Amino acid sequence: MNASERKIRFGMVGGGRGAFIGAVHRIAAAIDGQIELVCGAFSSDPERSRESGADLFLPPERCYGDFAEMMQREAALPEGERMDFVAIVTPNHVHFPAAKAALEAGFAVLSDKPATFDLAEAKELAKLVRRTGLLYGLTHNYTGYPLVKEARDLVASGRLGRIRKVVVEYPQGWLATRLEADEQKQAAWRTDPKRSGAAGCMGDIGTHAENLAEYVTGLKIKELAADLTTFVEGRQLDDDGNVLLRFEGGAKGVLHSSQISVGEENNLNLRVYGEKGGLEWHQAEPNTLLVKWLDQPTQVLRTGNGYLGAAAQAAGRTPPSHPEGYLEAFANIYLNFARHLRAVIDGTEPEATALDYPGIEDGVRGMAFIEAVVASSMNNAAWTPLDC
Repeated sequence: MNASERKIRFGMVGGGRGAFIGAVHRIAAAIDGQIELVCGAFSSDPERSRESGADLFLPPERCYGDFAEMMQREAALPEGERMDFVAIVTPNHVHFPAAKAALEAGFAVLSDKPATFDLAEAKELAKLVRRTGLLYGLTHNYTGYPLVKEARDLVASGRLGRIRKVVVEYPQGWLATRLEADEQKQAAWRTDPKRSGAAGCMGDIGTHAENLAEYVTGLKIKELAADLTTFVEGRQLDDDGNVLLRFEGGAKGVLHSSQISVGEENNLNLRVYGEKGGLEWHQAEPNTLLVKWLDQPTQVLRTGNGYLGAAAQAAGRTPPSHPEGYLEAFANIYLNFARHLRAVIDGTEPEATALDYPGIEDGVRGMAFIEAVVASSMNNAAWTPLDC
């Protein structure tokens, strides 16, 4: 049976009982009815993994004790039964070994961000993706919003002129106190350098801001100057950071990321200013894009309207004035990845919109951003190039 005649099947590494992002991935995968979860290694504890699979009504024989067992046993199944790709939704330190095992077993990968624990792993993973020729996607889900895609297309059209300045911020307030001391699960691993990596706040949400800025502008960050702070006493990793950016082509930028900004939820915002116009987008009101001009009033673009471009329209699901948000944006990453994978399986040419999801290059750049930020901050905010 061709992939065009069935759902795309996936397995999950991580995301078991008590996890946050695993459920988000499963909802996103299910929204369009194109993908189905068929197996998983949901926890580092084999019994917890099997219990988590039972919660999802999966057959016991498809709930594995660890990801190595999952790759081996799934690869041994007939082609018509085995999973088509692996979703990795673990803490950061497991991303690389799980992705490596999946690719070496012949399975495509869609991973939560950041791609790996450090830059060396990201570069090794990129080589493996190229060598196997298998698909690799990264869930920088904020790029899935329809009006983020409209903003990207507007910049690419040249209507704003040459981009001069980019301002991107992602403040949260949930780590304003030392939640990890009480073993709060999400706080515990995100503030642990053995599981999170070299950065805390900057690795967790600063990379989202970095990726959004590069996605919309089409410009790559060339070098940066960073000042990281750990405000909460006893915390091992940064919980706040301010970064100056220099982009290829001469544009300048400011990136602010914080998890101790009391009262903030997920206040991701982007402003882009060109020679002729600018744009402004807020994740708290994702269905609105402000477009500003030198010589005419500000335009207010809204999701779901026919005046939007093809990418924005392809990413929308509801009529105008019906709000779409975080889960739908996440689903667009899954949908495009599945559409691309379906074309690969069937040996057909994928549609252009199916290629619109973050990939291994974004993963490498995200890790290079993290390491440059940490190095710069340790060197009194010295200008530091990204090692991509």
